[in-house]
Amino acid sequence: MTPASGDPAPGPTPAAPAGPHAPGDSSPARKAPQVTEFGADQHEHAANPVGFAALMVVLGVVFGDIGTSPLYALRSTVMIVSQHHQIEPWEVLGVESLIIWSLILIVTVKYVLLVMRADHNGEGGIISLMSLAQRVSENNRLKLLLGMVGIAGACLFFGDGLITPAISVLSAIEGLEVSFPAAHGLVIPLAILVLIGLFSVQSYGTGKVGTVFGPVMLVWFSMLGILGALEILRHPGILMAISPVYAIRFIAFHGWLSFIALGSVVLSVTGAEALYADMGHFGRQPIRYAWLFCVLPCLALNYLGQGALIIATPSALNNPFFLLGPHWMQIPMIVLSTMATVIASQAGISGGFSLCRQLIQLGYLPRMRITHTNKNEEGQIYLPEFNRFLMVGALLLVVSFRSSDALASAYGIAVTGTFMCTCVLAMVAFRRLYHWSRPAAVATFGGFFIMDSVFFASNALKIPQGGWVPVLLGITLTLMMTTWKRGRGLIMSRQKLDSLPVNSFLARLPQSRTIRVPGTAVFMTATPEFVPTCLLHNLKHNKVLHEHVLFVTVQTLDQPEAARGHRVALQELAPNIYRVILRYGFMETPNLPRALEDLKANGIDFDVLQASYFTSRELLVRSSVPKMSRWRMSLFLLMARNATPATEFFRIPPDRVVELGVRLAI
Repeated sequence: MTPASGDPAPGPTPAAPAGPHAPGDSSPARKAPQVTEFGADQHEHAANPVGFAALMVVLGVVFGDIGTSPLYALRSTVMIVSQHHQIEPWEVLGVESLIIWSLILIVTVKYVLLVMRADHNGEGGIISLMSLAQRVSENNRLKLLLGMVGIAGACLFFGDGLITPAISVLSAIEGLEVSFPAAHGLVIPLAILVLIGLFSVQSYGTGKVGTVFGPVMLVWFSMLGILGALEILRHPGILMAISPVYAIRFIAFHGWLSFIALGSVVLSVTGAEALYADMGHFGRQPIRYAWLFCVLPCLALNYLGQGALIIATPSALNNPFFLLGPHWMQIPMIVLSTMATVIASQAGISGGFSLCRQLIQLGYLPRMRITHTNKNEEGQIYLPEFNRFLMVGALLLVVSFRSSDALASAYGIAVTGTFMCTCVLAMVAFRRLYHWSRPAAVATFGGFFIMDSVFFASNALKIPQGGWVPVLLGITLTLMMTTWKRGRGLIMSRQKLDSLPVNSFLARLPQSRTIRVPGTAVFMTATPEFVPTCLLHNLKHNKVLHEHVLFVTVQTLDQPEAARGHRVALQELAPNIYRVILRYGFMETPNLPRALEDLKANGIDFDVLQASYFTSRELLVRSSVPKMSRWRMSLFLLMARNATPATEFFRIPPDRVVELGVRLAI
């Protein structure tokens, strides 16, 4: 169990009953108060219906990234071979076979049939898989290792989400050069305008434009399949590429060159992680059906059609995707591909928002402002700071690399790195959760890990040409996350040392002659066993205590959502003094006033508009014996200064907040 962005931090679940009075207290010892647990705002993970409407939504959101890979994947791979010699038909068949079997093995078998079985209360994604693997592991060192694997995969996923908008939009607009070679100078300005427009509309939410996503992507996949099928009918010999013999022959003959080509082959499976990450929104079955009966056949037909065109017309190698159709269709296909790439980018951005929120809730990132764009859908959120980060990063990539072929060098390493992390976590989860035998788990996911490692190693060759971008981003984000986690842990330890146990405070309260004033005070605390520091400061300076007092701790569970009936743990410590523990899953966003208002159902008269909220603002300084290096301390302080205030993150009315400064040395 981990803190919600570090403040407040977790306590026991359920809250431990307060013990007897401290020694020396002359009043009779009270019986341990009872803990009442309740909750009303939980979600049930019902089985998602598999109907036409559900499949349309899945097409529009889940498959945008992998659905736009035909724009650049085959061309980038074949270009590697053509740079060394005139490419021959059997070599095209070999490249086609590698792409087809990558789609079958990595996407279909690994993700669709296997990994998607490992849902965490209906949720998917690498953070959910990490929590699931940690939950079924008993060794603390193994849990720590799995946590690092999950964080590394998440950081690489961010790199993928940063590159996806840039490479997708660039590859679509580059189609202008096919019909209008003189438009070469307009590609970069148009790509910049599209990206700025894309990120500018994020605040409106995907819900308002989601209704058009499905139909557009249905038309897109239909055109992929139709154009590919027509070319296959003219050159049916390309169907021989379905045999893995040609892939094996290509690898055996070319050796090192085939190893280099694998770095571009993996571009055909980018977006596979999105299938798993979006499982919580749409369910397992709609995603499986859409992939098996629509997306996979259409992608395979289009790749085979492009290969047939290259064999028949070698000059089409410059841009086989847009030359696949008749000349009059090129402009409509450019428009359609631009729309499809925007949708693909939207899916990646939305996935980044969800992943960022999960990491905030788990305490790996500072608090950020989270805006809900749909009052009926919890998953539709918008993070302004993260959106600006993605926009600036995508624009810098476009200006720096200037072509989709150049960006392809930076793309693959992030994708394959995430694949490898997923394999490690899935191996542990399937071994413990589904009781697979050790040989079965190691053979299955170990085989996939070797395959992903080969792809990763191939892409590692492109680090000097651009692969350093996701590597540098992943290392930087990992350092930031571990630094934030470590810093918040040190603050927690320091607060416990400086705090007064609740039992001792309650035992001395009757003799303290503290003045009780009308009203309700909510004191935020990271450690429910200790008196909130802000309460002690309030007594020190104002020398009063409210008539009704709530000690509130927000905990983030290592699961997507809190279980039904266990959102709130309520405990009366003394007359009109309560301990309240609010539990949220890492896929949820806390709403403190709404949760406390539900206390009325348990007989507590809580008025949201009249309550006063007391919080501590920490002034962090370096201790005489620091437990963090100077550079990490500087990084932590920088992150802390830029974190969203707790009052805004927990949606506390700003005019009801009292902040008291606390000096902490760590």
